[in-house]
Amino acid sequence: MARSALSRDEVLDTAAALVREHGPAALTMRRLAAELGTAVTSIYWHVGNRESLLDALVARTVADLGTIRPQGSTPAERMVSVARSLRRAVRERPHLVAMVHERGLTERMFLPAQRALVHEAHAAGLRGAAAARAVRAVQFQVVGYVLVERNRERAPVQSPAEEELWRGEDAEADGPLARALSAPIDTERLFVDSVRALVDGLLAGASGDTGDGAVGRGPYSQ
Repeated sequence: MARSALSRDEVLDTAAALVREHGPAALTMRRLAAELGTAVTSIYWHVGNRESLLDALVARTVADLGTIRPQGSTPAERMVSVARSLRRAVRERPHLVAMVHERGLTERMFLPAQRALVHEAHAAGLRGAAAARAVRAVQFQVVGYVLVERNRERAPVQSPAEEELWRGEDAEADGPLARALSAPIDTERLFVDSVRALVDGLLAGASGDTGDGAVGRGPYSQ
């Protein structure tokens, strides 16, 4: 028996969950109706056809990435927090982000994060081209890092594995280095370290509060 009560938000929530787990190809009106326990006609009534549904999911994804809020006591800390939040948001919804890109709305999706970074760059004393360079550098670092992560996750099993490649003699007699390179990668810590180094370099020499020496002591310290 088809259910009688259904909301547009419930339809979009369920559709988004299907796309996140299985990709856009898995999102059919029949499958969505089955997931919701309702009739296909009810889906059409709430969101229109499949293309309208996909447009609504894209709009929601763009809106979701607009909710990033900087945290921290210095501009540098807050820029790192924006990068962390943006990476997390993109990683949580790769198929939805791909749909946004396919519809030509990628720049619109990243605009709120860019605005947050602009604000912090200004707070750190950067202006003009220097501020723009900082904003884009952080954004590119996030996107590039996520792409590398996803490629590593989807890569076939490596033979020989990384831990088999590094030995003391290959690391210029630096045993701790060899052991570290053969250990599993802490991708979160590596990301934070790389963004901190990038932000510190970008803000070095800027007038105003750059958070020099304080980035590693904020709420994002590992």
